Amino acid sequence: MRVGTFVLAAQFPGQGQGEALHRAVRSAEVAEESGLDSVWLAEHHFVPYGVCPSAVTLAALLLGRTRRIRVGTAVSVLPNHHPVALGEQAALLHLTSGGRFSLGVGRGGPWVDLEVFGGGLDAYENGFPESLELLLDWLRAPRVAGRGERFGFREVAVVPRTDELLSDGPAGPRGPEVVVACTSPNSVRLAAGKALPMLLGMHCGDEEKAGMVELWRVAAREAGHPPEVVAGAGHVSAGVAQIADDPVDATETLVKAMPGWLRQGLGAHVTVDNRHRVMRDPVAYTELLCGLHPVGPPRLAADRLAATAERTGITRFALLVEGSGDLAATEENVRRLGTEVLPLLK
Repeated sequence: MRVGTFVLAAQFPGQGQGEALHRAVRSAEVAEESGLDSVWLAEHHFVPYGVCPSAVTLAALLLGRTRRIRVGTAVSVLPNHHPVALGEQAALLHLTSGGRFSLGVGRGGPWVDLEVFGGGLDAYENGFPESLELLLDWLRAPRVAGRGERFGFREVAVVPRTDELLSDGPAGPRGPEVVVACTSPNSVRLAAGKALPMLLGMHCGDEEKAGMVELWRVAAREAGHPPEVVAGAGHVSAGVAQIADDPVDATETLVKAMPGWLRQGLGAHVTVDNRHRVMRDPVAYTELLCGLHPVGPPRLAADRLAATAERTGITRFALLVEGSGDLAATEENVRRLGTEVLPLLK
């Protein structure tokens, strides 16, 4: 079982953006101190839901401040990035961190980001497969040319090459791990066709996640990937964790703090084409997350993680730990997750 944190750098009502970023950095440092496996960093633009606009930049900072823990993006939004630029950054972090970087990518949403960064709605609706293909080429080949509808350029050398860092396993040279955020059958099949592990959202229950894992397995086998690759896929389940001796206290902490953040943060999203969108009820959504994930005493938290692993086959977790909105409470939450919950899973 590999348990890590999911860091949004959430700006709660009344807080400054620097305060949110400081809490994000400290939670990652404490995660390493407490024996957790990984830190996954979200990326958002123009909204207080998360004030980190560049997950790879924050990942670079955290890789420099840590020595053991894996740091990943969850996710870098491909329609807002040129795949070659993102590939160069991923290669740099992979090589300079000794292979501790994971690149999570996703399609994002139909937000105004697409207008600001010039990708446009088509990049969101149709361009993700081409962008992903070019990104993977860049991370795996010595020379790459752009031959798609959106990206066309002459062949150029890949610098730096990710295969200069050798793995310890039998597979030999490899680049950074690439994980794909999946929210639909099409994205599941796309990831499976390339044998890329999935990142599954915290709004999904075990039954839905188990169905997506099974769809991935079927699609991966149909794509011709060998059984050991299919069986060994390291999918990641996102969730929420709040550790307290009394389950009522754990739930109360989140129900008091998270709805205000969700209402302010999600309500700030603006669609690029003015399409109608319906926001979840913040209180009901918080209560749903408390019922799905490790929210409560250490034993309950461990049992819920173990149950998810048994039902879905997923053994990697990225858990939102900043739901209290408070720095000291977040640090304590991370420490308890690492020192009290993790030993129960081992």
